[in-house]
Amino acid sequence: MHLNLSRPICFFDLETTGVNITSDRIVEIAILKVYPNGKEESKRWLVNPEIPIPKEVTAIHGISDADVADKPRFREIAKEIHNLIKDSDLGGFNSNRFDIPLLAEELLRAEVDFDFKNRLTIDVQTIFHKMEQRTLSAAYKFYCNKNLDGAHSAEADTHATYEVLKAQIARYDTLENDTKFLADFSSRKKFADFAGFIVFNKKGEECFSFGKHKGKLVTEILEKEPGYFGWLLNADFPLYTKKVLTAIKLRGFNS
Repeated sequence: MHLNLSRPICFFDLETTGVNITSDRIVEIAILKVYPNGKEESKRWLVNPEIPIPKEVTAIHGISDADVADKPRFREIAKEIHNLIKDSDLGGFNSNRFDIPLLAEELLRAEVDFDFKNRLTIDVQTIFHKMEQRTLSAAYKFYCNKNLDGAHSAEADTHATYEVLKAQIARYDTLENDTKFLADFSSRKKFADFAGFIVFNKKGEECFSFGKHKGKLVTEILEKEPGYFGWLLNADFPLYTKKVLTAIKLRGFNS
């Protein structure tokens, strides 16, 4: 079957030095771009993260410091990646909570300002968990009746994710073959910043989700406590969270 697409969608997967969005780095990225006419374009890069890859992480994805020592830094391929995804929606497995926030961080470090707000994002893991509660390997076996050879290889995981999504749509009558529907269905809470530090309330207003101002309007706190904005920008928050906060503050000035 073909996905019903209004514009291209890029399925992507990252292998990294760890799971901390602000401090860890990409060591492998694979992107499968699917066009509305069914055409597919696949790209893969090994990346020098410029920091050591912990041995326990290498044991998971099989990529060592030696494997990436002579590979390009992310900033050297950032524009090429941006050119590939800039006209597309995004899809992945656990992508809303990890891959997209980390990719946003890497692009901002490379001074490539990609606007994720205009993207629909489909998280195949969320659809799977709502329907079956399993891992990607189990999902691949369950939906496609195939064993996932090369699990934790970004390229294998990317192609498996795409196949699983198509099988999910074919299996469940309640799932519409529509990217907007799938993006809404695979989302959890509505975050303004991906990392979950800023959430939308029922009125669609940005609120803090942590600390002493949890549940309070961002605009209200930034107006009442100007110093809190400076503290946030200097604290260890993701770059994309800081970008969203800055946009909210500038919006206040403009109004």
